[in-house]
Amino acid sequence: MSNLEELYKEIILDHYRTPRNRGELAPPASKTEGFNPLCGDELTVYLEVTDGKIVDIKITGHGCSISQASSSLMSVAVKGKTLEEVREVLSKFKNMMTLEGDVVDLNDPANREVLRSLGELAALQGVSKFPVRIKCATLAWNTLSQGLEEN
Repeated sequence: MSNLEELYKEIILDHYRTPRNRGELAPPASKTEGFNPLCGDELTVYLEVTDGKIVDIKITGHGCSISQASSSLMSVAVKGKTLEEVREVLSKFKNMMTLEGDVVDLNDPANREVLRSLGELAALQGVSKFPVRIKCATLAWNTLSQGLEEN
């Protein structure tokens, strides 16, 4: 395993063990629930959107390490961003996790800029090699997307 793969593994474990933005937001924050029936992952995304910007986000729920780490990483990646910026991050992330995106060769120095643009989210790109786990990694993102549509 390369040093970068080791770092990504540590990022995922850190976000799983110490999730960011856990908790609930009181109304008028929106609340959107997500569920993965294949493995039982459940989560709720609370959003406070003001003037076209996510000013706060909280997440509750339970599930596997991938779904929980992904929800934590997602909350950090979108908090404080405009809805336009959030949709751009959503698109990049979903492309990375599906066949539409390319699995980034972590050992290729030419990919440094791609990895830099994704920040810590790039840690989840290895999950795309395991199709059954993609739903775990995208649950929070799909729930966020649904929540944005409802706002």
